[in-house]
Amino acid sequence: MKAYVYGADGARISDVAQPKPKGTQVLVRVRACGLNRADTGMRKGHAHGAAGGAGTVLGMEWAGEVAELGPDAKGLEVGDRIMGSGSAAFAEYTLADHGRLFRAPSNMNFEEAATLPVALATMHNAVVTVGGVQPGQSVLIQGASSGVGLMAMQIATLKGARLVIGSSTDATRRGRLKEYGADLAVDSSDPKWVDEVLKATNGEGVDLIVDQVSGKVASQNLAATKVKGRIVNVGRLGGTHADFNFDLHAARRIDYVGVTFRTRTIEEVREIFEEVRKDIWGAVESRKLQLPIDRVFAFADIDQAFEHMEANKHLGKIVVTM
Repeated sequence: MKAYVYGADGARISDVAQPKPKGTQVLVRVRACGLNRADTGMRKGHAHGAAGGAGTVLGMEWAGEVAELGPDAKGLEVGDRIMGSGSAAFAEYTLADHGRLFRAPSNMNFEEAATLPVALATMHNAVVTVGGVQPGQSVLIQGASSGVGLMAMQIATLKGARLVIGSSTDATRRGRLKEYGADLAVDSSDPKWVDEVLKATNGEGVDLIVDQVSGKVASQNLAATKVKGRIVNVGRLGGTHADFNFDLHAARRIDYVGVTFRTRTIEEVREIFEEVRKDIWGAVESRKLQLPIDRVFAFADIDQAFEHMEANKHLGKIVVTM
């Protein structure tokens, strides 16, 4: 089968053996894949958790059809339309654990379905399960113009947040954040953004920050969070190291929690997917929660898809069709 593989000379489409499902695995005939920021690093040879390096089939998000079931896979039949996340997505066939996928709604095509699994699982966990958002609270999403950021704002709105603030350093994308739930859009590269947040919250700060940027905004986040507020760190788009105001952290008694899928067990991941199904799946099926597709590329043009992502001018998801 054809797959996009990282090798000694970089990533390229290659012929590899078709995998065989074992245990609770499902063999998926991939029809479309969503690109994610982590894919760009792995395409350059960087590890993402335990995955990466020479011989790695890249990709982590897909939609397609069940082609074969492992002996312990349950709840599915061959031919079912599904979407999910895991490793080795950029291939004609991939394997997925039976608990790490969703049924693709009948009112979505494969391209649309491929945009959702990572964003839904990541941001329901960050905003709801870990972030504990409650009706009437205020929420700031750092890095809101990314696919997962757009989903985070929509989930916060769905759960009754009174004020949703999104950040983006790009003026064009910042101007579109209100289409996806933002009541206020701020530029996190402008030192005055904290003042804007405080003004919008009567000087108190927000109840919850979901931070995909970290780095230079880490201490600014502390100043923008209310006393006994919460910060959930889900990424490091702005860098992995920076100054941190420990005194301000203590003074404002902020709960600061880090989350990632890289160190979660498959049992933990299954639970996250189940929480999405139980809590917000109706909003997915009704298309209340959805993501814009910026561009669609054919698999043969996957290098161009990555170049488009690295240009960092897109809003929403970049999709590759198989």
